[in-house]
Amino acid sequence: MIEITPDPIPVAKLVELASDESCGATVLFLGSTRRWTNGQETAYLEYEAYTEMALVKMQELASEARTRWPVKKIILVHRVGKVDICEPSVAVVVSSPHRAEAFESGQWLIDELKKQVPIWKKEWFLAQGPAWIHPVPSE
Repeated sequence: MIEITPDPIPVAKLVELASDESCGATVLFLGSTRRWTNGQETAYLEYEAYTEMALVKMQELASEARTRWPVKKIILVHRVGKVDICEPSVAVVVSSPHRAEAFESGQWLIDELKKQVPIWKKEWFLAQGPAWIHPVPSE
């Protein structure tokens, strides 16, 4: 499942969809809006995407992950629009027979998603107003 959506991410549903009887590991990563960034208070985030290209790139990343690791299911979901504090903006769910591959592939997927997928984040600070944020893979 690869999706760009303006709707809240249904976390429990994604974990259920990732379930596979051949897998002993399911790893879930959620990227959420934090209240403070570098000492500045955040009101909310706003995401924009080149949706058609983003979906293609996300599918390419999932395909590449399948060639690198023995994963069974990969789910990538990213929000667009306004995302409030503590709400998830991105979900990566990976199921595999063993935990090492699930963790490694999940880490790789979120890092590459942030580097390669055309999704842009505007952070709305309470005091300073909006600022476009460039992705940093380790955040």
